[in-house]
Amino acid sequence: MRLNLLLPAVALLTSSTVAASSSVIDLIPSNFDSVVLKSGKPALVEFFAPWCGHCKNLAPVYEELASVFSYASDKVVIGKVDADEHKSLGKQFKVQGFPTLKWFDGKSDTPSEYSGGRDLESLSKWITDKTGLKPKVKGKVASSVVMLDDKSFEEKIGKDQDVLVAFTAPWCGHCKTLAPTWESLATDFATEPTVLIAKVDAEAPNAKKTAGEQGVSSYPTIKFFPKGSTEAVAYEGGRNEKDFVAYINEKAGTHRAIGGKLDATGGTIEALDTIAQQFYGAYGDGLEEIKKAAQGLQDKYAEYYVKVFQKVDANKGYVEKELKRLEGLLKKGSLAPEKVDDLTSRSNILRRFLNQPEKSEL
Repeated sequence: MRLNLLLPAVALLTSSTVAASSSVIDLIPSNFDSVVLKSGKPALVEFFAPWCGHCKNLAPVYEELASVFSYASDKVVIGKVDADEHKSLGKQFKVQGFPTLKWFDGKSDTPSEYSGGRDLESLSKWITDKTGLKPKVKGKVASSVVMLDDKSFEEKIGKDQDVLVAFTAPWCGHCKTLAPTWESLATDFATEPTVLIAKVDAEAPNAKKTAGEQGVSSYPTIKFFPKGSTEAVAYEGGRNEKDFVAYINEKAGTHRAIGGKLDATGGTIEALDTIAQQFYGAYGDGLEEIKKAAQGLQDKYAEYYVKVFQKVDANKGYVEKELKRLEGLLKKGSLAPEKVDDLTSRSNILRRFLNQPEKSEL
């Protein structure tokens, strides 16, 4: 008997706890005017119905959106209206489908339609663009994936970056599976200025045109756009991080490894490696040749090869000593990613001077 009495109480307590933990404000006819229309604060309001599948898919994203802006609750409102229960509010703001997102400026009763993607990045960007406020994500690194819509797609594609784009949909299970891998991939190439890892919410009103023009009919669809070209190359490889990293390295000429660091070839130049091997142990004899070869290369590390030739010619133990110094700096940590890349590149080049070429048999 006591158990029967306790269960409803526990259920009520659990429900209250969950509701209290939400940063999304529940809006009803009695509080809508004071919270949204006359507060002086801008507000993003979702009109939803409990039975709506798309609303259920949006719910966790919307909760997270409210959470990352909860620190600025005195400056912006993230709210929702059960328009199935409170039909008067849905009718007042001409809601015809679910979910419908509307932006209120806090001063008038005439909202503007939200037409962006229904992912956290797109929603956050909308609020940032409108208010200047930036999301604060606890325990998470800001995403390096760039969300593209019809306008930004035209601005980014065919320019000076190699772009790998995933066309996704909010309800797509395979897209959700891909999402963490895509985030890791974007982080891996975050310091590569000529590589962009992007996403398009193919069902967002402001991106449907692009998805249609690209012939996207299933999700996720992944396409590669080489720099300077608007012609897409369909990606047909594996969908783990290792596969994507290898693909981009091949297409873009980069040297990244999983985790974002440079691989063992980063910074090295094959043509100059050949000369270093040719004059192994007699670098003074090859100094003029390495200088001549370096002059014709548009690579910032070409001159480093020349420097190493000069240093080794004057000091036979230079490579070992310098490599030990650079490795020590890398082990200390707390370095900017660009600095890590530079030290790794120079270390990779130095190791080319340690490898004695195999002697060919006569």
